[in-house]
Amino acid sequence: MHGILIIAPNWIGDAVMTQPLLASLKAQYPESKIDVLASTWVAPIYRACSEIHEVIEAKFEHKQLQWGLRKELASKLALKKYQACFVLPNSLKSALIPWLANIPFRIGYRGELRFGLINVALDNPSKVNRPPMVEHYLALGQILNGEHASPTNVNLTPKLNVSSPAHHSVQAKLKTARIDESHIYVMCPGAEYGPTKRWPTSHFAELAQSIVANNPNNQIILLGSKSDRPLAQEIEAQAKQDGHIHNWCGDTSLDEAIALIGMSKAVISNDSGLMHIAAALKTPQVAIFGSSDPAHTPPLSDKAQVIWLNLPCSPCHKRECPLGHLKCLNDILPAQVLATLNTLPS
Repeated sequence: MHGILIIAPNWIGDAVMTQPLLASLKAQYPESKIDVLASTWVAPIYRACSEIHEVIEAKFEHKQLQWGLRKELASKLALKKYQACFVLPNSLKSALIPWLANIPFRIGYRGELRFGLINVALDNPSKVNRPPMVEHYLALGQILNGEHASPTNVNLTPKLNVSSPAHHSVQAKLKTARIDESHIYVMCPGAEYGPTKRWPTSHFAELAQSIVANNPNNQIILLGSKSDRPLAQEIEAQAKQDGHIHNWCGDTSLDEAIALIGMSKAVISNDSGLMHIAAALKTPQVAIFGSSDPAHTPPLSDKAQVIWLNLPCSPCHKRECPLGHLKCLNDILPAQVLATLNTLPS
């Protein structure tokens, strides 16, 4: 098979968890060139995947059909004569481009009225017994060898590489900010999903104080998107660690965030895309779970420790706490996270 196209998921964490599928496809079809069509938002993840030949960026917007853009992309992709396309999102619109581009094998999960658009399909697993996301994507890679073929010698832990330009760019930023790159701790206070995935800012602030108290050379960088900036400002104000805590939310590209996470001593995060990036870079990390299920989307790394209280009401998968107390996160105390942090392998 000479040409394979991947239609990427729309979330950073999901994109990270597709890397073992890419490795599996490269092992099965070593001569093939694997390209990926990705939104501008997740494209940096695929630039960090060694299996990818070309990243084709598209300005997709959430919940928009963008028919004109999809037709235009399809006509360009048709010229590349891909033999197979793996459609990783479950939506109808994500299946339109490979169908319009006349790619012979259009592989994905059944769903959202995609009959015909997807012509090599697997049934979606039930919401009750959902497999881990890595295995969910990996199953698609075996479908051309027979529906129930099992993957051979595939590493189930995602692996990303830091690009040289991003690494140099981050080094320059650290130098300008007079931050010693050998003493960086990264905190990721955001989570796109909502408050039930966000550890309280007061807890992050207290943890920051303890990290600096342990070693005055330690520097804390708050990392996330522009929408996480207010959370980071709260942490800064509560921590009162001028000169030791730096709010970089919204000030780095995702390529730079990957590089920064790769060079940090440890990452403390919620269940978020940046959590999965830290795992794929094998950076020591503490991952804090609230309303979500660490069995379904854990950080896949032997250098990761998960803290989850497993309360009777968890996982509820709600954006706001239905009981109003958010105990699943409030009751994870900074001292527990610090103790866990101190046990991480370097």
